[in-house]
Amino acid sequence: MISSASAADAPYRHVVLFKFKDEATAEQVQGIEKAFGELAKKIDTVKGYEWGTNVSPEGLNDGFTHCFFVTFADKDGLNVYLPHAEHQAFVAKLKPLLDKVCVVDYVAK
Repeated sequence: MISSASAADAPYRHVVLFKFKDEATAEQVQGIEKAFGELAKKIDTVKGYEWGTNVSPEGLNDGFTHCFFVTFADKDGLNVYLPHAEHQAFVAKLKPLLDKVCVVDYVAK
């Protein structure tokens, strides 16, 4: 029998969706993709990182094109990540290019 993990021992997931402004160039978007990957390597509370672009045939993405999936051991890891100087520098680079963002955090079950 499989039981769900408790919040104390389950990974904490941080899912971020981006919709870029129409005027964002392909080079600028690629720069963000690269910078996010580098960010994940600079903050040691990040335990896992992956990303991709929307390939769904359903057409329900509401303009969001990019999904970034960051894993922490627990919520404390996210609490270190969010105010971290490297994350804040990344956000400053991202904001001028961003039309919309959607963030969902959850404890893996």
